[in-house]
Amino acid sequence: MNRRRADTDRQPTEAAQAYLLTIRSMAGAGIKPRTSALARRMGVSIQAASEMVTRLVDDDLLIVGSERQLRLSASGRRAADVIFRRHSLLEWLLTRVIGLGWAESDEEAMRLQGALSPRVEERLAELLGHPQTCPHGNPIDARATKSRPTGIPLTEAHAGSEVTIYRITEEAEEDVELLSYLEQSGLFPGVHATVIEISSSRDALTLDGPRGRSTMGLRPASLIRVLAGHADPTLFHRVPPITPAGD
Repeated sequence: MNRRRADTDRQPTEAAQAYLLTIRSMAGAGIKPRTSALARRMGVSIQAASEMVTRLVDDDLLIVGSERQLRLSASGRRAADVIFRRHSLLEWLLTRVIGLGWAESDEEAMRLQGALSPRVEERLAELLGHPQTCPHGNPIDARATKSRPTGIPLTEAHAGSEVTIYRITEEAEEDVELLSYLEQSGLFPGVHATVIEISSSRDALTLDGPRGRSTMGLRPASLIRVLAGHADPTLFHRVPPITPAGD
């Protein structure tokens, strides 16, 4: 087998990449999923998820632990981190350069991430100014994770307090309606907002943001991380002006 064929064989399929990213996201939220929970997150049958779990275990990317809990192996974690970084770079390109919305860019990045070579990946990172996060504020790799503050769930802020939107967590990214609502409301990482009301009885949180007031349920609000007051603006990436090659 030649080297080119061997490298291709080691590349996870598009479906496998989606599973690895989802398991990575769940692990980041402190969840050790079973196959049934993974199937729900992926929107597939338990049988389909079980078949993919078996493939990932056979490929040494996933470990089935005690009580059938799933966790990424060392090689699975490395693969998932590479995929997430490429996905994030593509999202920056698609949203800030091409002009797609958050939901559209996520879908397109899923299609493109498996075809991105390491050479193009590094050139893209240079072009975009080496972002430390994805456009939603999630750390792009393990080094960025260690160097950045954690933030608190929006639901832990107090009514009347000023906050800076910090991260739209990976779990929140999977909710297309929530993602679109936040984008329409202008609630991007780095934006300042005031918490108007948090009501357990009405299961609602109201913010006064850059485009007026917005209300969401407490569950989706808990998936948004914020920093108190006006956070350091250098925490939030800005894509530099793109200069055409050869200029």
